[in-house]
Amino acid sequence: MNLVKKDNNHIKIIPLGGVGEIAKNMYIVEVDDEMFMLDAGLMFPEDEMLGIDVVIPDIQYVIENKERLKGIFLTHGHEDAIGALRYIIGKIDAPIYGSRLTLALVKDHMKDAKIDRKLKYYTVNNESVMRFKGVNITFFNTTHSIPDALGICIHTSHGAVVYTGEFKFDQSVKGPYRPDMSKMSAIGESGVLALISDSTEAEKPGYNTPENVIESHINDEFAKANGRIIVSCYASNFIRIQQVLTAAARNNRKVTFLGKSLESSFNIARKLGYFDIPEQLLIPIKDVAKYPKNEIVIISTGSQGEPIEALAHMALQKHSIMNIEEGDTVFITTTPSSGMEVILGSTINHLVKAGAHVVPTNKKIHASGHGCMEELKLMLNLMQPKYFIPVQGEFKMQIAHAKLAAETGVQPEHIFLLEKGDAVNFDGEKMVANEKVTAGNVLIDGIGVGDVGNIVLRDRRLLAEDGIFIAVVTLDPKNRRIVAGPQIQSRGFVYVRESEELLKEAEDKVRAIVEEGLMQNRIEWSEIKQDMRDKLGKFLYDSTKRRPMIIPVISEI
Repeated sequence: MNLVKKDNNHIKIIPLGGVGEIAKNMYIVEVDDEMFMLDAGLMFPEDEMLGIDVVIPDIQYVIENKERLKGIFLTHGHEDAIGALRYIIGKIDAPIYGSRLTLALVKDHMKDAKIDRKLKYYTVNNESVMRFKGVNITFFNTTHSIPDALGICIHTSHGAVVYTGEFKFDQSVKGPYRPDMSKMSAIGESGVLALISDSTEAEKPGYNTPENVIESHINDEFAKANGRIIVSCYASNFIRIQQVLTAAARNNRKVTFLGKSLESSFNIARKLGYFDIPEQLLIPIKDVAKYPKNEIVIISTGSQGEPIEALAHMALQKHSIMNIEEGDTVFITTTPSSGMEVILGSTINHLVKAGAHVVPTNKKIHASGHGCMEELKLMLNLMQPKYFIPVQGEFKMQIAHAKLAAETGVQPEHIFLLEKGDAVNFDGEKMVANEKVTAGNVLIDGIGVGDVGNIVLRDRRLLAEDGIFIAVVTLDPKNRRIVAGPQIQSRGFVYVRESEELLKEAEDKVRAIVEEGLMQNRIEWSEIKQDMRDKLGKFLYDSTKRRPMIIPVISEI
């Protein structure tokens, strides 16, 4: 079948997320006057993002060109591919394309976010062809830790633009996890202009541990455990959840779920037939106490499917439903991101202190959902791209993936290491990175989308580090005198009872500043307040080497 529709004049590729970071995948591909969005993911916040719930890409560029957006194409059902949709769908109007399971999870997200607007969904699979004015788009099955994962192929007259999504190669998987390598090879044979590919494990040599080996080791560990078994995993790591269910059944244990997002995504996938579950295997969490401890398996995750947070609460005896007990065996089946490694190390310490036996992340019980070096080279050799764009990884991972591409024959000058907002343009003869569009992070705090920026984060950091210092003065402007105060209030700065001399001196400074301001021909409240910030700030730093947030409050009678 000839999938090329007509001659295309111009192709542009822009990552709005997923570069310089793991997660938050969002890639824009433009062919002539048509725009396509590939994935719309979120990222969990880094430590310095105080109070932030999630982070999504800035889609200002898409909003400015929304009349050209023809569709949002999703590779799989993880949060890093679909999580931003609920936050951005109100600002753009485009149909959503994805596999059966992916769209079921998206619809659940929309329901949870109370988005009742009528949205267009198109279910696609390995055989689908989506026809647009200037291009046709097809899909190919890939292997990931969730079933129904797809790669996306945009067919242009200059060759295909291929986005792999997150993938690995595993000869042992079957059914909805099996990759279609023959289709990948056929795409490569027909000509790939540009390959946009997952770099998460580009620094890891060799191949992933096969999933059938993982399943065997999980079963062995289950057989050794004497007490309760607690398995910590991401809510949508369905391949691992199935292995735990199988091992539990073999070892005569009942399984329960701890975590709303875990239970929700599991139930969706189960209704669609993606899980093989023996009769009477599952029990509700409230019934755990009715069974002996050596007959129980608890699969746990946290808010929004992030597992380490829930495990930490359980270890510290702070979980609202269930806590770690002496004799528990805990399986950690997640690869922590660089930002989570310290938290994971601390959590393991607390688990051991609480009396648990911890089976940590290792090759025996955990395989990544992302291809290692040899798997990435296999994808490059199947696709044989003219141009290559490594994505979904920190910059060092993108560089490692670029080296693999050069090893497989991609010319170094045809490899683009892009940052968020960098645009590469192809004019029919060559591809160049010569443009930058608006890009960055949008921070989600509670129900606020983007109303917390760098200044708010800076203030939160300041409050967390050095506290707050409030100076309150009441004035009679007519008679130019202080009626009440200055009154000093401090939180998180110094212990008041032991710092009476410092606070008394601060009061005198404030009084002198205000009285000086009242003596001016014209009383400028803003100038008096700024003077209080500057002089108090210098005095407090000289006295304590701390910089609290200073808030002057001036009221009039």
